[in-house]
Amino acid sequence: MRAALAKSESADGDKEVQIKVDSVLLDGTLNVPVGATGIVLFAHGSGSSRYSPRNQYVARVIREHGVGTLLFDLLTSQEEAIDNYTREFRFDVKLLAHRLIGATKWLTEGTETRQLRPGYFGSSTGGGGALIAAAALGSKIGAVVSRGGRPDLAGKALHRVTAPTLLIVGGWDEPVIKLNQYAYEHLRCVTELKIVPGATHLFEEPGTLEEVARLASAWFFKYLH
Repeated sequence: MRAALAKSESADGDKEVQIKVDSVLLDGTLNVPVGATGIVLFAHGSGSSRYSPRNQYVARVIREHGVGTLLFDLLTSQEEAIDNYTREFRFDVKLLAHRLIGATKWLTEGTETRQLRPGYFGSSTGGGGALIAAAALGSKIGAVVSRGGRPDLAGKALHRVTAPTLLIVGGWDEPVIKLNQYAYEHLRCVTELKIVPGATHLFEEPGTLEEVARLASAWFFKYLH
């Protein structure tokens, strides 16, 4: 499951990498601040990618708190093209979790990243995939944050999650609030449910994404240091 070396590195520390999981190569962007002891892997939702401006903003705030980040595409470009028409991959949370587990193993085998404690930040369906992966890897995962996620899609895996888990939902995202309340009641680990007032599903309202970043960075700083 090891992958190719970094392809390039930017002035701000972003390093373009390729992660091999089974027979596919997944493109990613790795950034590890000096002195970091933890790293957050981003599991984006349906129809998104590592270039999501929302996830990139949250990742930047997390790095400002001394925690590394890995944003990567859970699907190949060919799979994304198929999914745009059939939507057959975006709700395949088992596939998303498998790819996330593969990326985690890639990090733990890397010379520069093996000492970093991993955590997951999942959005939408990626929230369900992140919890399935966290349940599979147990104590190897230090923390999980779900933003507007579908943790209910993790099903019975919710009972096996041991990593401290923060569920963040918009106050105007009523259907997803109910799904997160269900997950909150079934998780047996340290769990908090935070509802951001005045926010819809994508947290596009002024100040709401900033609140997500504040909550997430504080959670990861607490549990990955």
